[in-house]
Amino acid sequence: MRNLLLLAQIALVGTAVAADLPIREVILYKHGVGYFERSGELRAGDTARLDFKASDMNDVLKSLTIVDRSGGVIGGVRYDAAEALEKRLQDFPFAVDRQASLAAFLDQMKGARLELRLGSDTLAGTIISARTSKPDEKTPERETVVLLTDPGEIRTFDLGAASSVKLSDPKLQGLLRDYLTVLSGARSKDRRSVYIDAGGTATRQLSASYMTPSAVWKSSYRLIFGPQTEATLEGWAIIDNTSGEDWSNVKLSVVSGRPISFITQLYEPRYVTRPTAELAENQAVAPVVLQGAVAAGRAGTANLAAPRAIRPQAEAREFLADNLLKTESGQASSIAPTTDTRDLGELFEYSFSSPVSVKQGESAMLPFLQQKVNTRKLLIYMESFGLHPMNAAEIANSTGKTLDGGPITVYDANTYAGEALVETLKAGDKRLITYGVDLGARVTTAFDSSRANVREIHFARGILTTRNAIEETKTYTIKNVDPRRKTVIIEHKQRPGYKLLDAKPSETTADAYRFEVNVGGNATEAFAVREERVYDQTLSVSSVTPDMIATFLQNKALSEAGRRQLDQIAQKKREITANDGQLRQAQADLNNLTQDEERQRRNIESLRNVAGQQNLVQQYAGQLAAAEVKLTGLRDQESALQRKKTTLDGELNGLIEKAEF
Repeated sequence: MRNLLLLAQIALVGTAVAADLPIREVILYKHGVGYFERSGELRAGDTARLDFKASDMNDVLKSLTIVDRSGGVIGGVRYDAAEALEKRLQDFPFAVDRQASLAAFLDQMKGARLELRLGSDTLAGTIISARTSKPDEKTPERETVVLLTDPGEIRTFDLGAASSVKLSDPKLQGLLRDYLTVLSGARSKDRRSVYIDAGGTATRQLSASYMTPSAVWKSSYRLIFGPQTEATLEGWAIIDNTSGEDWSNVKLSVVSGRPISFITQLYEPRYVTRPTAELAENQAVAPVVLQGAVAAGRAGTANLAAPRAIRPQAEAREFLADNLLKTESGQASSIAPTTDTRDLGELFEYSFSSPVSVKQGESAMLPFLQQKVNTRKLLIYMESFGLHPMNAAEIANSTGKTLDGGPITVYDANTYAGEALVETLKAGDKRLITYGVDLGARVTTAFDSSRANVREIHFARGILTTRNAIEETKTYTIKNVDPRRKTVIIEHKQRPGYKLLDAKPSETTADAYRFEVNVGGNATEAFAVREERVYDQTLSVSSVTPDMIATFLQNKALSEAGRRQLDQIAQKKREITANDGQLRQAQADLNNLTQDEERQRRNIESLRNVAGQQNLVQQYAGQLAAAEVKLTGLRDQESALQRKKTTLDGELNGLIEKAEF
């Protein structure tokens, strides 16, 4: 045990005591980080040490700011490396094993100068060796060191008799201190230290601020309805101290808002694999074995492949973004109903002027708001609620402050009335909250729609476009079974393509209209919402029948020019339809007549060789000759109708191409 104390003395000689920089200010945000500011006095030669969780080091290295309020300059900051303990210790010229004795340690320091205090004498010399001996089991273990003293004598000293041991070389003293510091830090795998060294000879007033991951602060409210129209809104900030140390009389602030924050790997050592490149002329030439000749002739030349050049690998490029959040100190609010707040750009800060103390692992509730707000009690109905509307309150943020989002517990007439959630509410904005179901009112809905009416008719490039409108009505019937009058807000969903016809909403959200309806006590009120949907329908006029065109001609939305052009197209389609009918009839007559002729030819062929049937054969031959004459006329008629069809189709296409309205 005595030898271990001596070893500690070796390390502590010349060691400065670490200065304490207590936490003075804490600012908690809503996105998972906290701002911490430490400050204190740092004497000349002192070192301030800040301890952090290993997982917090990336944020610390990204945000740490150090200010010397005395006007000096900070030279630099040291911190525990993230490398493994074995890798950090391998650079030291000695090692201290767990069971190592003082003699074993000093034996590694051969050639170093050592000072021993034996009683009232101080002896010094250069270490030759050190060992532990135990002659027999009855003799206690003895540690000795062999020194080359200044007079040149080689002497052996009993380390157990020495009251102090000191390495004379300050550099070795520093290495030993660093070695033991690394070992001490390794005992806590989750803690890392940052060291701030004070240079110069003057005492400094040092301030260090940084961001680290922190528990998100929460807000909760109480909405208390009184006998008057105004209500009281109380706000409480719920904070959790998970920083790893106590907060004692710190200045505390909480900030509403969500700035961008992220983690960048700055703490872990990063290594880049570098390419290996050599000049071709520096490479050794391999021997070449030439084959023997198999035939006489001209000597051949050996083709040696040139060494292939080494292509360097592409270097990795990384971008380290620095998201340093800066805050300014402001006047803190007291825990009285009035609270001093301030805007920080898009953020909003609540600051507590009275010092706050929260022990590590504990939480606290701190009031940041107690103020009258303009509030109106009403009901709100959506079809998704079911039959009954919801008890609601319209809160107008007349506090002049941003209200952070959170749960609200509602009290009405000194009784618990329900709970609600509210999003972050800026000053001057208002929001509806629902906190219960009103069983004293019922709402039913009925739906009705009308047939589509053509509003506009347009024609261009052979396409007929009609703009149609269909009207739909949704009627909300509100039945109030309570004796008191109620104000009901009906939230009617917006639908793409529909627009309101007459009713004007009291307000409009991103996806709904809100209509305010007053219903008397024990009364029923019907409220209709009329909407119109306008849509276009396109038709190819070439596929439209004359009767369909006649329907459009009767529409009042059609202009006179359009009516005239459509009428011409309809008339031409009628001519084409009539001609097509005649053509189909002529083709049918031709087909029937051709079949009759075929039948007569078969009859004549069958009777030609039959005796006594010559007269009948002559009769069939006469009929066949008459049919041929008629068949010729039908073919001429079919050809004329085909030519007329081609002409009419061309005329129709011309009318269609020219028509536009």
